[in-house]
Amino acid sequence: MSNATLVCRRAAGAAIRRLPVLAFAWLVGATTAPADCLVSADSSIRELQSLVSQDAPRALQEVQLQLEPLERAPLPDRHRLASLYAVQASAYNILELDGDAKAAAMKGLKLVPLAGDPVRLDLLTTYAENVYDAPGIESALNSIESARATQTPGSLGDTCLLITRGLLQNRQEKPDLAISSLTQAYHASTTPEFATARVLAAEVLSTVMRSAGDFTQALALNEEVIESYTQSGATLNLSVSRFLRGKIFNMMGQFGAAIEQFAAARKLSVQVNDVQGVAFADLLGCSAHVELGLLDRAASECNNALQMFTSSRSLDEVKETKALLARIDLTNGRADRALNTLNEVLDQRGADLLPARVLPLYQWRARANAVLHNYRDAYADLSEYARRYESANDAERARQAAALRARFEIDREIERNSALKHELDQSREHSERQARELRWNAIVTTLGVAVIALLIYFLVANRRYRHQLVKLASLDGLTGLPNRRRTAELATAALAHATLAQRPLTVAIIDMDHFKVINDRCGHAAGDFVLKEFARVGREALRETDILGRWGGEEFLLILPDATLEFALASVERMRTLVFGIRLPPSGAGLRVSISAGLATSQRHGRSLDEIVARADSALYVAKNEGRDLVRVAEEGYLATTAVRRAIRIS
Repeated sequence: MSNATLVCRRAAGAAIRRLPVLAFAWLVGATTAPADCLVSADSSIRELQSLVSQDAPRALQEVQLQLEPLERAPLPDRHRLASLYAVQASAYNILELDGDAKAAAMKGLKLVPLAGDPVRLDLLTTYAENVYDAPGIESALNSIESARATQTPGSLGDTCLLITRGLLQNRQEKPDLAISSLTQAYHASTTPEFATARVLAAEVLSTVMRSAGDFTQALALNEEVIESYTQSGATLNLSVSRFLRGKIFNMMGQFGAAIEQFAAARKLSVQVNDVQGVAFADLLGCSAHVELGLLDRAASECNNALQMFTSSRSLDEVKETKALLARIDLTNGRADRALNTLNEVLDQRGADLLPARVLPLYQWRARANAVLHNYRDAYADLSEYARRYESANDAERARQAAALRARFEIDREIERNSALKHELDQSREHSERQARELRWNAIVTTLGVAVIALLIYFLVANRRYRHQLVKLASLDGLTGLPNRRRTAELATAALAHATLAQRPLTVAIIDMDHFKVINDRCGHAAGDFVLKEFARVGREALRETDILGRWGGEEFLLILPDATLEFALASVERMRTLVFGIRLPPSGAGLRVSISAGLATSQRHGRSLDEIVARADSALYVAKNEGRDLVRVAEEGYLATTAVRRAIRIS
């Protein structure tokens, strides 16, 4: 992916060993590498450099063919040999072979000892691009500063080194220093011979601005990069730039716009056979579709991405994709499967993942545990989520404050230079100084208000999550009906009210007929569908005051307050008729959905809910024993009126 390869592909297989250093980079999106900033004066080397951005494997083959005779020669052309090693290092870099890239760059550096040689600068920047450990970054920065001492300030070599310095500073989690270096490089790259350097500076600076929350600047810089790559026909680079634009829209919450960019990036990746780029486009597209509630489309994209990441052994991306699939399962009512997946993803409590990725996992697992009545685990996950949420926001505020300071210092320097050039008088300098102080006060005040607002939001969010947990604990995850515990609470309250008001209350136990046969013949998915459809049909057939809850397995409890047996029987018969409309898949040929029910009233022997439910259960047993698809009433000879008895005889 040329200069932007890290954005989409750098993490594959190498992210875990780089985790401590790359944490910030992954939070904001990895920055790009200025590998092509210095173009060779040798036309044959320039052709190879161009081929690298189009087809890196082929470029490696071409380079190897030219390297072999030179390496065997007793007195090789050391400068050309170093140039070929520079192209080789760049190609390895694109293919994410960090060790090979550094080894090739080191071979070339040994051949070009002259500090100011352009080939040496190219090798040095490529080597630095592949350094991720903290000591290595510090050493690379020292080398960059030594090389800059050999360059004229404002020259192309100095500008390319500034871009590399900004990239390394961003990896050190120093966005203020990175913005300063990259802004200098960007403003220095205004002439045609600096065109490549300007695009590279804009590309890296866009990513840093995105991390600082300055989406307007990030989009503007990204648009400049896209326009340049479109004009030059750099398909691979254009794919990455579209991908980056989609990430900016994602962070802005504009998911529709993000999906358009990911689709464009995917199309371009397919054109150049960039499998990893396709996988990342599908992964981010899946995430955006989940946010929009388009779960079927999201699941298709995530499964495609999972297959490709698994093939390339991109372990951290495999976990990220599985986490999204778990979220889809949770939304679709498959809490048990979601919980198993999330337990697998969090098998190391997130130690092998980046903080920004781990944070939502605990929230989703809390929901899954709550649906499955694992309340202690749900509370533990919510507590961990709250702790990580607070820590992440503290870190984000610190990063944004540093970036704001950098922007302020840059603006102040530009204004000071402008004042010197135009020889402004003392009064104007004084006014500008006051204006800058007011701006700083405004920034500090705004940050303070933002912190307070964040704390208030956190408190409100905690209260909302607690409420959500209570709600989840009361519902059946599959049907959305009250679960057994909640149904018993509602029934007990209804019975107490009926007893106090001396009004009738009827209870029905409803059971799905031949449900095991449906499961065995049609599959558990069909069984789940039948239960959900019955819940929907039940809600349509009943009054708002009636209570239908899942009692266990394929059994449901119906409470009809202020309902006589005649009314209750009519309601249940209406449900029994509507159930016939539930369609089974072709594998269920010869089967149909039906229910059996037993009714009991509180008007006689109705002192406790357990007693009424037991009588209704006995009536259900009679209905089942007499052939199913029937409704029977407990103690019919004593309780039912003539109309009820007639209805029972002809049912």
